[in-house]
Amino acid sequence: MTTTILRLPAVKSETGLARSTIYLRISQGLWPKPVSLGARAVGWPAGEIDALNAARIAGKSEDDIRALVEKLEAARKSADRGVLGGVYAHA
Repeated sequence: MTTTILRLPAVKSETGLARSTIYLRISQGLWPKPVSLGARAVGWPAGEIDALNAARIAGKSEDDIRALVEKLEAARKSADRGVLGGVYAHA
């Protein structure tokens, strides 16, 4: 499975949103938290950005988008457990 991580300039380009709007939406629960890529670098999985764009285009309410964000972040955690479990299982 290949997952592309988009840095902020790419996310801004894909969504048309400004940095301040993205971080405001994170604080409102309308956008997933970024993934840490290092000490001073973050990004977002491209699939999450696609899902958020599709929800906005479909006219989903803020409550629907909050639920989507919760689902996306929960999927990250379950994917993490699967990857870590596989690494330690083979070690």
